[in-house]
Amino acid sequence: MRANWFEWRHATLADRQACQAMIRQGSKSFFAASILLPAYLRDPAYAIYAFCRIADDAVDDENADPGATDHLRRRLDAAYNDTPMDGPCDRALADVIHRYDLPKPLFEALIEGLEWDQTGRSYQTIENLHAYAARVASAVGTIMTCLMGRKSPETLARACDLGVAMQLTNIARDVGEDARNGRVYLPRDWLNEAGISSEELIADPKMSPALGGVIKRLLDHADELYAQSRIGIAHLPSRARPAINAARRIYAAIGDEIAKNGYDSINHRAYVSTRNKLKIALAATGEAYLPCRKSRALKLDETQFLVSAVSNHAGNKDSALAEATNQIEFVIAMMGALDRRQKRRQEQAATERQAAQTSKFASLSSD
Repeated sequence: MRANWFEWRHATLADRQACQAMIRQGSKSFFAASILLPAYLRDPAYAIYAFCRIADDAVDDENADPGATDHLRRRLDAAYNDTPMDGPCDRALADVIHRYDLPKPLFEALIEGLEWDQTGRSYQTIENLHAYAARVASAVGTIMTCLMGRKSPETLARACDLGVAMQLTNIARDVGEDARNGRVYLPRDWLNEAGISSEELIADPKMSPALGGVIKRLLDHADELYAQSRIGIAHLPSRARPAINAARRIYAAIGDEIAKNGYDSINHRAYVSTRNKLKIALAATGEAYLPCRKSRALKLDETQFLVSAVSNHAGNKDSALAEATNQIEFVIAMMGALDRRQKRRQEQAATERQAAQTSKFASLSSD
C-alpha cells in the first residue's frame, strides 16, 4: 500500500481500501483518471468521492428516504466535529477534512443539489441548470482544487467550469434514462423553443431531430466550458495536472460518443471504452504540460458562491504555503521511510551476527 503523507487518525487501511473500491465500481471514468494522481492525493481523493457517491446513492432512488439529505448533513456535521459516524468513508472523510482544512460550505452545496434532485426541481433556463451543476459537480471540483493547495479565485473558477461541463455531459447522456424515471434536466426554455414539452418527453420518451438539436446545443455549451477549464489545470501542482486533464478529456469524449450516435440519448447510452480511456489518458498526460492560451468567453455567476466560500473560509491557508507544506511533508515522509529501512537493515544485520555467533559457539561446544 502507498505511503500516506499524514497520519490517518480515524480511517484504517481497510477503510481507505473500501473508499477506493467504491470508486472503482461506481465511477469508472474518475477511477481511470485518478490513477494518474500523485500517490499522496489518491486516498484523500477517494475519501471525498466515496462520500459523494454515498450521498448521491442515498437520494437517487425512487424509494429514497425523504430524510436522506438531513441524515447526510448529520454525517457531515459529525465529520467536521471530528467524531465521524461508524463507516469507512465517514472516518476517511473526517481525516481528510481536518488535514486539508476543507471549507464546509462546499459539502453543504453538494447536499443542497442532491436535495433539489429529491424534490424533483426542474430547470427553466441554462442559468438555472448552471446553479444545479455548481452544487452537484463544481462543489466537488472546488474541494479537489483545495485538496491540491490551490485556492486562487481564478483557479477555483476554472475548476467550477470543469464541474459544470461534466454535469452537462452527464445530462446529455442520460436524457432517455432520466425521462423514463420522470425527470427532465434539459432547460425548459430550450425545449420550448424546439417545440418539445417536458411533460410529453416524460410521458413518451422518443427521439426526434428537435430533441437531438437541444442535446447538441447542450454539448456545444459544455465544450466551451471544457476548453476554458484548461486555464485552471495549468495552475494546479504539476504532478496533478495529468489526472485532472484526463478526467476533462474522458468526459468530453462521452459527448463525442453522443454525437456519433446522432445525439440520440433516448435509445442509446453513450460510453467510452476502457481502451479509449487509456488512450485519452495517455494523450492527456502530455497535453497537461503544454502552454494554454488565456482566453475566456463565458462567465458563470452561478458558481461564484463556491469561490467565495473558499475565500471566506476562516482557516484558509495561503496556497503557496499549503503547497510548501505538502512538499515538506513529502520530504519528512521519505526521510522517515529511509530511517525505518535503515533501522530494519541494522536489526537484520544484528540478528545475523547473533545467529552466526550462536552457531560458532555451538560448534566450539561440540568440539
